Amino acid sequence: MIHDIADVRRNYTGDSLDTSTSPETPLPLFQDWLARALETEPYDANAMTLATVDSQGLPHARVVLLKGLDDEGFVFYTNYQSHKGSELANVPHAALVFWWPTVQRQVRIEGRVRQIEAQESEDYFHSRPRNSQLSAWISQQSVEIPDRSWLEERKHRFEQVYDGQPVKRPNHWGGYRIEPTMIEFWQGQEDRLHDRLRYSRHEGHGWLKVRLAP
Repeated sequence: MIHDIADVRRNYTGDSLDTSTSPETPLPLFQDWLARALETEPYDANAMTLATVDSQGLPHARVVLLKGLDDEGFVFYTNYQSHKGSELANVPHAALVFWWPTVQRQVRIEGRVRQIEAQESEDYFHSRPRNSQLSAWISQQSVEIPDRSWLEERKHRFEQVYDGQPVKRPNHWGGYRIEPTMIEFWQGQEDRLHDRLRYSRHEGHGWLKVRLAP
């Protein structure tokens, strides 16, 4: 029996989040929150919802994995010929959402998206397990296929192609970096009076930090 969705709720009792005690730039706070999530979330603390827009202005969202983080932005890897790759080629802006239920925290990120340098993609590709490397060749991501045997046949073919030798990175596979212009931190609190802290990047003026009503 499915419960009444309207009655599904939880009581939030998270840590406090305030402008006076938070850093002046968002990256140290995000790194702290991510480290805590990696300690407390059993799986996929680096999972993030990626939202893109197609050439007709229609939104699309899916979960991808954060695989790199630096002062320039947030990095993930994918097939450049996938739906999200085509969408980012047309509209090079995206939004991310991290949700960590065990610590009652959410982070929203918006910014411009660029392909990373080829060498950076090479380095990460060759750090992946061999089967993951092969999957970049096997799966023509987002293309309609007849059945699973189609994948199995391609898997067998590429296992033979690269038998006894390193797997080459496909030119259609690599990374994107989201360069943030906005990062918002949400911390669950009692009575739905949650803490929200937003950092906005202003060209030539760094980051502006404000508190938002829940």
